[in-house]
Amino acid sequence: MFSVCVTKRGVEGLYKFPWKVSIVGFMANPATLKGREVRETFQTLVNDPFFDMIEIHILPDNVWDEVKTVLKDSEIKIATGLQPLVLMEGYNPSSLKEEERIKAIEAIKRGIETSAKRGINTVAFCSGPDPGRGNREAAKDALIKSLKEIAGYAKKLGVKVILETFDREYDKRQLIGPINEAVEIAKAVREEYDNFGLMWDLSHAPMLGEKPSDLRIAAPYLAHIHIGCAKETSEGLKDWHPGFYRPGAINGIDEVKELIRILTDIGYSGAVGFEVKPEEGQVWLEVVNSAKGVLYTAFANYLSETLGV
Repeated sequence: MFSVCVTKRGVEGLYKFPWKVSIVGFMANPATLKGREVRETFQTLVNDPFFDMIEIHILPDNVWDEVKTVLKDSEIKIATGLQPLVLMEGYNPSSLKEEERIKAIEAIKRGIETSAKRGINTVAFCSGPDPGRGNREAAKDALIKSLKEIAGYAKKLGVKVILETFDREYDKRQLIGPINEAVEIAKAVREEYDNFGLMWDLSHAPMLGEKPSDLRIAAPYLAHIHIGCAKETSEGLKDWHPGFYRPGAINGIDEVKELIRILTDIGYSGAVGFEVKPEEGQVWLEVVNSAKGVLYTAFANYLSETLGV
């Protein structure tokens, strides 16, 4: 958490950032995905008062035991990111092949069960690859079926399930996808399960042709927000999550400020998290601290404009 001091007509006011601040730990320091620097990374993030939550992948039991010692007596919340199951390991909860779809459900359920046993009550993942226009509607139906089964299982364990939207055309090429289609998915799942929500990532917006104002239609379903950058390359846009101000990075203070404005307008109540990744030659804390500066400045600028300073 953090606050910004604003002076208006000689009177100082201290304004607390209205949402919990999160960070994707395995993206901030990718070495943790390989089991390296885990304790160092957690120790650094846990001791940073800026953060209220750390998003992690499923850690092996022995590594989790080590992390627990760091988390002891800490107020920081932990959430699980199961996106690597889909993006890196190939599990597909929207597969039109029933055997593949069931395997994905079981893998995600295992992640939910492990999370629940560790006292983690929020789990996020993504839809699986876009099969193309001809099979898209059938894949959405398969995804809804999977999400209902997963949400039903998670509800019994007291876990909230979140579906993250990704690009469909440039890089990750996931089924979901555009926010309007994500909302239709969410509506269908919420008819039966209230422990389901959506995640929207500012870094994916340029690849989806979206902007923060598009979130108005998703307001009842938004459960988590990510802040970061897409990267413009000679091969097109990439979902590489470079740090702010890096060559080719798309998004900055103005885009984050606009996101803050929209989230305030729609009464958003979830967390706002960084998803930034160091590039070659960068120390991981460089991108983390740069992101913190962007969010602080964006909030300060938003307050100045809103208060007429």
